[in-house]
Amino acid sequence: MATKITGTSRLGRVVAAGMVGTTVEFYDFFLYGAASATIFGPVFFPKADGLLGVLLALVTYAVGFAARPVGGLVFGHYGDRIGRKRLLVASLVLMGGSSVLIGLLPGYAQIGVAAPILLTLLRLVQGFALGGEFGGAVLLVAEHGPAARRGFWTSWPQTGGPLGNLLATGALAAMAAVTSQAQYQSWGWRVPFVASVLLVLVGLWVRLRVEESPLFRQAAANRAPTDRPPLLAALRRHPRALFSVFAARVGENATFYVFTLFLLVYAKSIGLPAAVAAGAVTIGSVGQVLAMLAGGALSDRFGRRVVAVPAAVAAGLWAAAFFPLVASRQQGAVVAAVVVGLVCHGVLTGAQSAFYAELFDTSVRYSGVSLGYQAATVVAGATAPLVGAALLRSTGSTVPVAILLAGCLALTIVGMLVAPETRNRELS
Repeated sequence: MATKITGTSRLGRVVAAGMVGTTVEFYDFFLYGAASATIFGPVFFPKADGLLGVLLALVTYAVGFAARPVGGLVFGHYGDRIGRKRLLVASLVLMGGSSVLIGLLPGYAQIGVAAPILLTLLRLVQGFALGGEFGGAVLLVAEHGPAARRGFWTSWPQTGGPLGNLLATGALAAMAAVTSQAQYQSWGWRVPFVASVLLVLVGLWVRLRVEESPLFRQAAANRAPTDRPPLLAALRRHPRALFSVFAARVGENATFYVFTLFLLVYAKSIGLPAAVAAGAVTIGSVGQVLAMLAGGALSDRFGRRVVAVPAAVAAGLWAAAFFPLVASRQQGAVVAAVVVGLVCHGVLTGAQSAFYAELFDTSVRYSGVSLGYQAATVVAGATAPLVGAALLRSTGSTVPVAILLAGCLALTIVGMLVAPETRNRELS
């Protein structure tokens, strides 16, 4: 049982629980994505050469996104019924367990077609688990933290995305550096997956020590037996809010995956060393984390929309410069392209963190945020790298990818503008 604490110490624990747990889950999720772009093709789809093998690996990657709305629905329902904390612990265990099993899974050469099938099933479990992560992690912080600095504090769990990506790409790069190519393809890539069990244990230790949200406890005490299920209540009472979350998330999500995962695919197609692309993402992720915190703090001062909309516009404009810079194959230009892109994304994400929570009532907040947020990942997170790779393979040009990203960001701007400014809204 968690020790009862108050004030700054309690908030610090809650923020740490959200940030550490989200980092671990995104490490596992992005580890799969990075491996899909670099190693899963020859290991699980050896009969498909070149970009076709990468595309097949990315299809299994995209399957995880298809499971995320289902996870969002299930975790959202029970998170609104029995509490945020319990569901966050469950999602962490599911994610860690499936990642370890991926690391132990034999390849196509050992068990034939069963290998990609089992890989896909484990990816579904990963997606289901991550579907319940964001809603609970951010909401737990939002419902504990002070209203005046809610944007800043809720931006901390968001940093789990780039931190997890940073750890994932760093782990794979480290193993590639200390093993031969044959060793890396045989067993080296598996070590980061199996090692995720250590990160999960740390995440569980932190999360089990926090208290349940006080706003949830109050809402649960006032719940009547005849109340509608949380999802139905959210659909009935907050249709515009659901659209806003979905639309605002589409461009943000697409921006992240184009500037990170699709970058790895594009780099491979133009002969840019994987180490250069991964190094650029590593440096960019540091800037992205700082930008998220800055975006959250600025949204507390000026408003969620005032900060998020210009950041979305900047990211859309930067897409036109991003690919020519990467195509130059100059290390400095590649790093600059990724850093600026991820900083734009970071400011946008940080400004949106509290915005999502502030759109819903406590009794349906987990369900509403999770449904809108995770549905957008199917449209953007799954399709951005997959469609981008297909467009690159069919046209040989990155212009369609840049146009696609700009369209997604235009939808984000619409989603932010159709909602009211939420900065001064009380969650209770």
